[in-house]
Amino acid sequence: MQPDFDKMDGLVPAIIQDSYTQKVLMLGFMNKEAYEKTLTTGKVTFYSRTKQRLWTKGETSGNFLEVVSIKSDCDNDTLLIQAHPTGPVCHTGTDTCWGEKNEQDIMFLKELQDFIDKRHEEMPEKSYTTSLFKSGVNKMAQKVGEEAVETIIEACNGTDERLIYEGADLLYHLIVLLTSKGYRIEDLARELKERHSESWKKH
Repeated sequence: MQPDFDKMDGLVPAIIQDSYTQKVLMLGFMNKEAYEKTLTTGKVTFYSRTKQRLWTKGETSGNFLEVVSIKSDCDNDTLLIQAHPTGPVCHTGTDTCWGEKNEQDIMFLKELQDFIDKRHEEMPEKSYTTSLFKSGVNKMAQKVGEEAVETIIEACNGTDERLIYEGADLLYHLIVLLTSKGYRIEDLARELKERHSESWKKH
């Protein structure tokens, strides 16, 4: 992939997106040299139109943007760079250049799923998740049932704090069970999304 640097006098806009939260963090411009340095170093580097030189984001503050992936748009003249920010992105100290909080707790479910997938692949000793996988599907399913009952008890006669605690246990053990069957939490999200459609009919 080689962006078309000729359309805008040697520059292309580069949209920076947090690879984890999916939040748009900032917009900068790259020339060919900045693009190639970004590829080489793994840290997002721009071309400063005011200073007329390359600048690596974080070179002064230490708040680098670690590259996760780079994509070009359909016209090959705009870049979408997914990155991992190591601190606030904006020079004003905010998380994004639009003053937004770079938070998305729901995305932690994907991170947890990836972690459980890795446990399933590597099966490290002394890991609780490994012990669940080794116990077999029946035991894992039983554990999901136990956590569901505990969640119900807290919902009916417990505290809100314990409801959230037991609900988290239930979700964790459900993800482990899904993983053992070759599925991910995204498969449940996809099913729920389909059900939300007006055209969906119950099986």
